[in-house]
Order: sequence, then C-alpha cells, then structure tokens
Amino acid sequence: MNPFLKNIHHIGIICSDYAKSKQFYTVILGLEIIREIYREERDSYKLDLSLNGDYIIELFSFPYPPARVSRPEATGLRHLAFSVDNLEAVLAVMEKHKVSFEPIRTDEFTGKRFTFISDPDGLPIEFYEK
Repeated sequence: MNPFLKNIHHIGIICSDYAKSKQFYTVILGLEIIREIYREERDSYKLDLSLNGDYIIELFSFPYPPARVSRPEATGLRHLAFSVDNLEAVLAVMEKHKVSFEPIRTDEFTGKRFTFISDPDGLPIEFYEK
C-alpha cells in the first residue's frame, strides 16, 4: 500500500475548441458539470467534470494552444480509459453521435474487450469492458 498516494484526483485536458469539447465530454460521453468558470485574465474556460459523482476531468481552453503529438506512440499521456459494462451499448451511443471507433479488440492478458475513440482534439479514449 502506498502511504502517500490515495487515488487519481483528476486529469487535466487542454482543448482547441471549447464548445466542441464541452459538447463531446458532457453530451456524448455524459460527464456531469461540477462548475464552469471563465477566467477573463487568461481568456480561458475551466470546466470541472464528474463521472458518477467523482471529479475526474478539468477541461481547459486557452487561446492558440500548440498542437500536441499523440499518434503514433509519443511520449506523454497515452490515453484515457473508461470502464464500461456493455461495449455494444456504448458504441451505439457513439454511432448515434457520429463518433467513429476502432474495431473491437480483446486484451490478450485479461480476455476483456475494448476499443478506442478520439476526442475532438484527437486524444485517444478507450472503452474497456468489465
């Protein structure tokens, strides 16, 4: 047991199009808004999002953020992964919102099924079936 670290508190994401990313994370993925703040001095929004009551994502907007390499395998955050009960049900929602996804694969070590989508800025998001 780690005596210092208890759990992951949240993940910070900087987006290039705040309205598009806010819609993606709240409407398509269904995360709940805890608070939304516009920071005038930085011309920046900060959107705190929760999943099932747990604070998990800070979504930031900044004017003209630099692009970040995410594929092929680049150093840094690889992807976000969400646990799901039913992969087909989640993918039906993605299809409804015209979010493309990779073919379903099976984890060779756990036997569990998973797939990936991308957020509006190309950040890979994994759905991993329980």
